[in-house]
Amino acid sequence: MKPAPPRRPTFRAAAGCAALAAVVAGCSSTPPAPQDANRLFGIITPYRMEIVQGNAVTSDLVDRVRPGMPREQVLEILGTPLVASMFHADRWDYVFLIRRRGAEPQRRSVVVWFKGDRLDRVEVPPDLPSERAFVADISNVRPRAVPVLELTPEQRAALPVPARPPAPPAAEPVGPVREYPPLEP
Repeated sequence: MKPAPPRRPTFRAAAGCAALAAVVAGCSSTPPAPQDANRLFGIITPYRMEIVQGNAVTSDLVDRVRPGMPREQVLEILGTPLVASMFHADRWDYVFLIRRRGAEPQRRSVVVWFKGDRLDRVEVPPDLPSERAFVADISNVRPRAVPVLELTPEQRAALPVPARPPAPPAAEPVGPVREYPPLEP
């Protein structure tokens, strides 16, 4: 039996090796710029899922709870705490975290302390927003400028007075003129 002749590399194999070498060399050339850190090849931006965790407790809700309230009433106002440890039965933690593309992550934490079955105190961060500010802060829709649709009296007075065209002369009747007898006898 005659041995098979040695295989020569084909053009496709050589082109594939060259492409692989170019990709590997490009990966180690320079680090990406900070604005391109989340981009693939500097063009494609991968989808980043928005992550929202915890309870959105606002200053409006915290203002509704008062020391001495029972746990059930606090639970109705603030909702279920994110952390209610069995080792710290007198402490409820309300934590809110949101991460979205193009914005800094936000983390807020409100701690509610009880003595027995009654509310003792609430630890609130100084930057806890109101409900309106919170919704405006997390909203993707930014308000657009509303165009002004009416002039102020000062703007109307500043407008030039339009020139009136001369009145056209009265038109003569066209066609024969007929006279009719009166309708009454």
